[in-house]
Amino acid sequence: MSERSQVARARRLVVKIGSALLTNDGKGLDIDALAGWVDQIVGLIRDGVEVVVVSSGAVAEGMSRLGWTVRPEQLHELQAAAAVGQMGLVQIWEAQFKRHNLPSAQILLTHDDLSDRKRYLNARSTLRALLDFGVVPIVNENDTVVTDEIRFGDNDTLGALVANLVEADGLIILTDQVGLYNKDPRKHSDAQLIDQRQAGDTELDVMAAGGAGVLGRGGMQTKVRAARLAARSGAFTIIVGGRMETVISRLRRGDSLGTLLLPEQGRLAARKQWLASHLQTRGQLMLDAGAVRVLCQGGRSLLPVGVKAVSGKFRRGEMVSCTDEAGVEVARGLVNYDADEARAIAGRSSDRIAEVLGYISDEEMIHRDNLVVS
Repeated sequence: MSERSQVARARRLVVKIGSALLTNDGKGLDIDALAGWVDQIVGLIRDGVEVVVVSSGAVAEGMSRLGWTVRPEQLHELQAAAAVGQMGLVQIWEAQFKRHNLPSAQILLTHDDLSDRKRYLNARSTLRALLDFGVVPIVNENDTVVTDEIRFGDNDTLGALVANLVEADGLIILTDQVGLYNKDPRKHSDAQLIDQRQAGDTELDVMAAGGAGVLGRGGMQTKVRAARLAARSGAFTIIVGGRMETVISRLRRGDSLGTLLLPEQGRLAARKQWLASHLQTRGQLMLDAGAVRVLCQGGRSLLPVGVKAVSGKFRRGEMVSCTDEAGVEVARGLVNYDADEARAIAGRSSDRIAEVLGYISDEEMIHRDNLVVS
């Protein structure tokens, strides 16, 4: 199987679209172009692909509506532009998906939302629920309230973090360049497009050196860094020209467009390695013999019914150790309930979780994708 055919087989994608594309280089939201991208995204969804859109453009659209030609530097001015521009941005996304009878949802995130574990898990649960309901999430940074320079750094970084958040197979970054070149094509006529590299290749840093556009905050360097972030959860990244005709559909067919940056490991292997690297655990779950056998031999999730005892203080999403009845660790993973909740449902079947707690977050105590056997 070729690398490009693996791209064509992705089942969950994040598509990030930059400000210069969305606003036609600052002239205002390009509704025709946006409609074309939506048509292609809908094609992916009809083909069984889950899609999360990361949309830049709020500040740029706000600048256009306010008649500003130069991006402001003052925080309050940026926040004002974002507040004005976000109105138009979300309305147009909604209208375009509504043409296809698809609901969409606006998700505004800040850095704190993804650095705080509880808020991170809440954001992940919301996005997964939207995808399960057939809703297209439109994600942007909450520029109207952010106080630390109004940014994650750029929406390329946000796109990569969202790819990690939803455990996407890949991140497609649509930009105003056709891809990553071995040198700046604006200055060197002999510049060559890079077809494919490993995301961790250090030579990419030299190739990506250069400034951002007037409207954007990033550049190729931020896109390379984003690819490395996405690779942490095993996702590939494609940097490609958003103005190419039917670019998303052609990528889905396996066409070799733009620059493909690959993770060193597959998605599941990368996640398992990340889990295994957590040396500190916050608590312990003692399992019965049946649960130990299922985890070690069957590659299954850990259900509450297999837990005999819970010790320690931990929050939902933190790392816990799973031991047999002799106290020997057999696995570790990210738990779906905090310590008190875990004690309450330990030994009970999953269909009784809601009865005991008054709600159900997950049927599993630890999902198999968040668990690594010792």
